[in-house]
Order: sequence, then structure tokens, then C-alpha cells
Amino acid sequence: MYILYGGPYTRAFIVEMVMAEGAIAHEVRVVDIVAQEHRSPDYLAINPAGRVPTLITPEGVALYETPAINLYLTERHGLRELAPSADEPERGPFLSGLFYLSNELEPILKRYFYPHRYVLRPEDATAMSQHARMSAAEPLGVIELRLMKAGPYHLGERFSLVDLTLAYWAACLEPTDIFDSCPAIRRCVDLVMGRPKLRSKFAEIRAWMQDYEALRARDKHVT
Repeated sequence: MYILYGGPYTRAFIVEMVMAEGAIAHEVRVVDIVAQEHRSPDYLAINPAGRVPTLITPEGVALYETPAINLYLTERHGLRELAPSADEPERGPFLSGLFYLSNELEPILKRYFYPHRYVLRPEDATAMSQHARMSAAEPLGVIELRLMKAGPYHLGERFSLVDLTLAYWAACLEPTDIFDSCPAIRRCVDLVMGRPKLRSKFAEIRAWMQDYEALRARDKHVT
């Protein structure tokens, strides 16, 4: 059985959603990042980068980086709905969309949610978060144009891991008005959130994002 080290405020939830879609048996071991458990010697022995998630395969191999974990799961378990195979014409656009999210949008959103990681002075964290939110407009605009052209999903009528990943970040950003000018993104996200196997997962995200905002309001960093 797979062991997934994850928990609230982490991208492990994207992995959990992939496993839900594929009915993949797994055990979740919660890593409390607020309590700095991801920096503990025990966890660093599993993942020296001190990041969450980490997936332990049934063979005992530790895997890191959320997109890599998800691609591994989709290919190992034949989840072709989530990831087109190499011989399908949709494979190229799929990889382009997935890596665009990973390389362009996610680094900006990390600065938005964890601004204290990127500043020298604590008092600059708010400005960093605000700047990141403004910077997100450019990659979101690119995604919006792609969805307007292909829609409703990145691969047209075909749902994939790209859409699932986008919907995860959208859930984390709600209830901000950041998607008010992105109707194609909103439509895609709503379709993903309405998938029967994912509804409860998105409800969980909304619940712990409320807790996260309370932590930010009290100036307790989720690192």
C-alpha cells in the first residue's frame, strides 16, 4: 500500500484527489507544517528537502514533487482519463499545460501564501503577498486564453490532471475575486469541483483554508 505524507495546507491534497479518482488504496500520515514537523529529523530522513508531500511506494521508494508523484500514479495505474499516454495526440498539450502550472503559476502562489519565505524583513511579508497576487494575473491570463480556445478543459472535452491541479489552486484562493475576470477558468474549475469523487476533497480544502486565513490573521506563519 502507498503511504502519503501530507495534510492540510499542502499540495498532498492534489495527490489525494488523484488517488480518489483512481480508487488507489493508500494511507495518509499527517505532517503538521504549522508545528514544523516537516523540519523534524524523522521527516528529513524521509525527504531531505523538508517539503510535503512525500509518497512511499509499495516497494518502499520515496517519491517527491507533486507533479512527478501524480504522473507516476497515473501511468502506473493506467489512469488515462487523467493523463493521456505517450502515443496520444493530447499528450503534448497535456504536458505543456501541467508544466506551465508547475513552473509559472505555482511559484507565484507560493510567494502569495508563504511570503515570509521570500523576504529579509518580516514587515515586508504583506507587500510580498500583495505583489504575488498581482503577478498571478499574467499566468492566469494565459491559462484563460488557452481554456477559451480549447475549453471547457485544457484538452477540450477531456478532463485531465491539468484541470485537477488548476482547481486545487482555485479552491485555495477562494473566496478572493481573482477569478472574476476569468470565466473560462471559473467554468473549468466548477466542472472539476463537481466531480462526484472529488466533491468531499474540495469541501475539506475549503474548511482548512478558513483555518489558514485565521492563522494568517494572527500572524502565525504556515511555513
